[in-house]
Amino acid sequence: MSEEHYYLELCENPVQFENASSVNNVFFDEANKQVFAVRSGGATGVVVKGPEDKSSVAFRMDDKGEVKCIKFSIGNKILAVQRTPKSVDFINFIPDYPHLEFSQECKMKNASILGFCWTNWNEIVFITDQGIEFYQVLPDKRSLKLLKSQSINVNWYMYCPETAVILLSTTFQGNVLQPFAFKSGTMSKMSKFEIELPVVPKPAKLNLSERDIAVANIYGQLYVMYLKHHSRTTDSPCAEVILYQLPREGSCKKTNVLKLNTTGKFALNVVDNLVVVHHQSTQTSIIFDIKLREPDCALNVHQPVLPPRSIHPYRIPLTGIGCVTCSVCSSSVSGYQWYLQVKLPPTVNLLQDKGKLIDFLLRRRDCKMVILSVCSQMLNGEDKGSLPVVATVFDKLNQVFKEYLEAEQTYTVAMESGPSRGSTARERPVRTQAVIDQSDMYTHVLSSFTEKKVTEPPSCDPISHQLTVCLNGEAHILMHYLYELVIKTLVHHSLFYMLHQFLQYHVLSDSKPLACLLLSLEGTYPAAHQLSLDMLKRLSTANDEIVEVLLSKQQVLGALRFIRSVGGNDNISARKFLDAALQTADQMLFYTIFRFFEQRNLRLRGSPSFNPGEHCEEHVVYFKQVFGEQALMKQATV
Repeated sequence: MSEEHYYLELCENPVQFENASSVNNVFFDEANKQVFAVRSGGATGVVVKGPEDKSSVAFRMDDKGEVKCIKFSIGNKILAVQRTPKSVDFINFIPDYPHLEFSQECKMKNASILGFCWTNWNEIVFITDQGIEFYQVLPDKRSLKLLKSQSINVNWYMYCPETAVILLSTTFQGNVLQPFAFKSGTMSKMSKFEIELPVVPKPAKLNLSERDIAVANIYGQLYVMYLKHHSRTTDSPCAEVILYQLPREGSCKKTNVLKLNTTGKFALNVVDNLVVVHHQSTQTSIIFDIKLREPDCALNVHQPVLPPRSIHPYRIPLTGIGCVTCSVCSSSVSGYQWYLQVKLPPTVNLLQDKGKLIDFLLRRRDCKMVILSVCSQMLNGEDKGSLPVVATVFDKLNQVFKEYLEAEQTYTVAMESGPSRGSTARERPVRTQAVIDQSDMYTHVLSSFTEKKVTEPPSCDPISHQLTVCLNGEAHILMHYLYELVIKTLVHHSLFYMLHQFLQYHVLSDSKPLACLLLSLEGTYPAAHQLSLDMLKRLSTANDEIVEVLLSKQQVLGALRFIRSVGGNDNISARKFLDAALQTADQMLFYTIFRFFEQRNLRLRGSPSFNPGEHCEEHVVYFKQVFGEQALMKQATV
């Protein structure tokens, strides 16, 4: 299979244990993302590894029996070890604390400990078959303090470390679930709910197994996922995953149904807010995005986003053997633990609907470069997108950027005004990879149009279409280099009418740099001169620039009329206008301009003569040579 076939892969740095055959037990701690390898024999040796922390932790403990469960508290401060059904042992790993074990038995009589969960660096929950016990660990005293307990019959439990919620299975069939939430030394009982089990022929009864339940935090919300296997006698024997949203307050509700379209044994993962379902018999996986909804399906009923694919095999170098290819279901190599991750580039060709593809990519962690490649493919690739498709994609990108800018502005205003009484501290908006700005788009997509000569006919040219849509976005004011690109593209294809429309309806916003750009195109498009002049007039802050433009075109009288219309004729430079009039070689024009400034001098200073600081001596000499000294205006006498 080619690399483009796989959209799921194992992480590049698997957790590896040497001499794996000598390991008695391996435990995975989901809260700390750690794997414990335990070896017994005399003393108990423990090696702890995690994919994000390359430095492993290794230590020895006294061999006091088989280890049933072992976990570090948050930050590796305290180690908890369960060896018996009645108690849990603890060892301090805090610097300067005695490295001695201490133990805690469960309080409930005749209860058996099913497991335990750390909810804080010094807070732990025992889950027994008779309920739960919430403790605070006191490492300095080497003891535990019971904070709260709850009696309830427990079949099995699930824990979500991101939300610190424990889910208990109760009742005979196990399908009534009771969640508890933990935070800062408090335990809260949440609303219990019932999982609807499939109907089976009597007298058979179906119990809810923990193998069919998973708890996960998806898009910031806690969900309970139930893998529902339908009876073969039903109309739809295919399995499905039912999602129940579990709020902190209020009742749990069924929100999503994921259609698996097959039967068999499955396993569930959540990766980058995607629900990944693995099918054992075909060794393939499918992914679901609960924020993508099928238009032809009932609300919140989802089909797989992409077709089934196997997970990319991993090649492991082994001394003396070479490389061994290892898949998820492979038993050829032991002593390795992997994390699963999503490969986004292959999804570009697997998901043909570009709008749906962008929705999918915008919600992924490492999406920026893939999104930019999609945009480049739509504009530069062999399979170019139509105008409606391009418009849809850029509307979505603009909306994300607009929302980020608004959140940033709200945060800035809140910080400047200071905290109000009773308000919670605001967190600065996080700029995720989904936030794509003009610089990203220009650098990775649009700049290619400036680097090569576009030879396509105007009717097929996607650049002006794409930029029209981009410029119509309301997310932000566009930078000058994007305006420059669209104008040059339109002029290149002689789309002058479209350029005129863009300017007339303010698709291209007025600015001095844009006006100057239009001036530079006058040789190709003569009307650009007047368009530039009209833009400068609309700006109302570009009077100097307008005068310079008119003088450069030897429209000296026009420049003078304009400056008089805005009331600036008392402050303009006489020499600048006289120089411009002189360059026209029109003697009568020079006479008119010279006479205007004589009259201005007379009105402002009572004398028609120029001051030495105006540096007009050569112009006075020229006037005398052409018209005679008697033509000079005389000073008025009283």
